[in-house]
Amino acid sequence: MATLEQRVAIVIPARYGSTRLPGKPLADIAGKPMVQHVYERALQVASAHVVVIATDDERVAEAVRGFGGDCVMTSPDHPSGTDRLAEVMTQVDADIYINLQGDEPLVRPADIDALAAGMLADASVSVGTLCHSIDAHEASNPNAVKVVLASNGNALYFSRSPIPYPRDAGVATYMKHVGVYAYRRKVVAEYASLPQPMIEHAEKLEQLRLMAAGYCIRAYIIEPTGPGVDTPECLEQVRALMAGQTFTAKPTLADIRLVITDVDGVLTDGGIYYDATGECFKRFHVRDGMGMRLLEENGVRVAVLSGRDSATLRKRVQDLGVTLCKFGVKDKLAACKQLMDEAGVTAEQTACIGDDCIDLPAFAACGISFAVADAPVYVKSAATKTIVSAGGTGAFREVADAILSAQGKESVFSTADGYAKVMTKMAQ
Repeated sequence: MATLEQRVAIVIPARYGSTRLPGKPLADIAGKPMVQHVYERALQVASAHVVVIATDDERVAEAVRGFGGDCVMTSPDHPSGTDRLAEVMTQVDADIYINLQGDEPLVRPADIDALAAGMLADASVSVGTLCHSIDAHEASNPNAVKVVLASNGNALYFSRSPIPYPRDAGVATYMKHVGVYAYRRKVVAEYASLPQPMIEHAEKLEQLRLMAAGYCIRAYIIEPTGPGVDTPECLEQVRALMAGQTFTAKPTLADIRLVITDVDGVLTDGGIYYDATGECFKRFHVRDGMGMRLLEENGVRVAVLSGRDSATLRKRVQDLGVTLCKFGVKDKLAACKQLMDEAGVTAEQTACIGDDCIDLPAFAACGISFAVADAPVYVKSAATKTIVSAGGTGAFREVADAILSAQGKESVFSTADGYAKVMTKMAQ
């Protein structure tokens, strides 16, 4: 148990209004609201004197009272979890506050105990957190926050980008930050008055405010943890794990390494124009061409797959520098698999874009599929997602931007500096 001189409080923030999963704290997992699982695991932390849930919604408070938990009401207007913790501090007395997110139902009590023990053993540590090793693939996901450590365990920097940068292949190792914090009381009291630095705004990581102000953050290394709940898919995964069932994660845009696109109805508006000598031209959108080049220059291959063949189409593909292509295709499922083999990728790493029933076999072959906005209802229902743009109006570019954003490369199309790095190779 913790000494009397060092009182430890675990505070579990549980906001109702999650943008990606509204009502998240009350999501049912194995017959209990998610926040109850977190609360019950926090009660198993031997060094904690008090465990309390901090919420801004009466529906969550009512559920907490229903399972016998302690809760405090806080303002819905706090800009960060640490600001919310400062309000809790006025109602819950402690020397060390551990901020344990309410969307971590698989949290291990032993990990939280290790964090508390580190703070109790070393009075010089003002802020503590947790981290564990990850592979290079997970490190490329901007939703996984990475941390680089000094030899004494203090964090040198946190980032959504893969850090350190692997200048030589196979050299870098990566640590993922686990979003659990322990603060001494004085740090929480001072946090709200600290200026928000540029790095916090850029990375959208509140711990960088503390680092910019000169605070050291000690990171304690633990074994890899179970997933938290950020999205409906995460919730599905956690439910399966708690039920002892196997779960196959669905591909995400962060995984995509190949995009296969149809032509008529996707890159064009579907119009086919004839003159006396036959088909002579189609109307393509320049933004789609830019999207293709942006993907190619950022490690995502592009393939063109068409049920038709014409000199016009071949000229457009040649102008864009696309080398993966198949024309006059009748079996799009087999063609997609051939393109994947040529690109050296799996189905889970492949997305396709289509607009009509001829594209349904391609949807079945690829991990993620997109239907354009003006596709028939039955095509939309077969796709993973329906995009906002109609065919020929920038549909491919919409998908390209979404993929680049998911892979942490939004700057190449949203900033002048980012675009300048690839502009010499661009084509429309």
